[in-house]
Amino acid sequence: MRRFVHPVLLALTLATVTTLVTQGAQAHTPYKLGMFQQGTRTFLGMVLNDEMVIDLNRTIGGTPATLEDLIAQWSEPTAARFASVAADTVANPPASAMTVSALTVLPPVTQPRVLLSTAVNYQEHAMEMRSERTTAESAAAVDPKVAQGIPGYWERRPGDPRQNPYFFVKANSAITAHHSPIVLPKGRDRIDWECEMNIVIGRTAKRVTRDRAAEYIFGYTLMNDVSDRGGRADGRHGSDWQLGKSHDTFAPLGPFVVPRQFVPNPQSLKVTFTLNDTVMQDSNTDRMTHTVFELVEYASHMMTLHPGDLISTGSPAGVGTARATPVYFKAGDRSTCTIQSIGTLRNPVVAEP
Repeated sequence: MRRFVHPVLLALTLATVTTLVTQGAQAHTPYKLGMFQQGTRTFLGMVLNDEMVIDLNRTIGGTPATLEDLIAQWSEPTAARFASVAADTVANPPASAMTVSALTVLPPVTQPRVLLSTAVNYQEHAMEMRSERTTAESAAAVDPKVAQGIPGYWERRPGDPRQNPYFFVKANSAITAHHSPIVLPKGRDRIDWECEMNIVIGRTAKRVTRDRAAEYIFGYTLMNDVSDRGGRADGRHGSDWQLGKSHDTFAPLGPFVVPRQFVPNPQSLKVTFTLNDTVMQDSNTDRMTHTVFELVEYASHMMTLHPGDLISTGSPAGVGTARATPVYFKAGDRSTCTIQSIGTLRNPVVAEP
């Protein structure tokens, strides 16, 4: 016997199914966000398939002028609108769509309140730099000073053999864009690369636990933590982090920010750096000593993090200075940093005029 279905109920059921299907398509339409320049005009854009760009300032009314402002104002309704635009654009590309190659890509974020970088956060990098013991050695005998953690900021859990996390601050003025040159300072001939995944903070965070850290992350981008290994002749106070890390153009960033919903597991992403098409770094974020969530925890116990702040998660092994015959950047080189699901950051290397 055929069951009678009231026409109104049938219409409502079909509408519900259609809505669910549409929402499902929207939820699975990945996109990236970035800042662009076209002529003299800058705008916030949505990137689809790493090729198509939609001008969000002209597509969605009330969209902030910068990605930093968008992150600060992000909400569930905003996320829903962006998901709808992404799904509609993939299904029916508008005539106003542009290509990435036709635009100038700007750094996605230029004025974080803080740009934190994580020192030696991959054990293999620690080994090649000979700055820490191997995991086996550490597990056998943890330095009592390390075992104390960092009172007030980092409480070590029982049985944790790892070194405590270590941050340094990189100057905002070092930020430069995808395709913009890395400039080799005059008189400095030991300039090195470090291809790193970068956390973009999405909400004000203070004393956040690692178990809830994901809620405070807006997304991820890439940074090349360009490093001057030459140090200073006088050796004053040991390592000079500012001299080594904060020269102009020493923080290529971008090209885009990937919202965290499109990176379900940030601890399982392939990391590759090539110098003139030769692979120099070949690793995976699963080799980090401290995870992205632990780094947010540690940073937020030290300082209040704000939307748009950046935490670079450290470099894997394969840097130039650690090789049997050291290799450093030289004018004319091509620097390419790639992280699975996040993107590819390319920069030419030039000498300072």
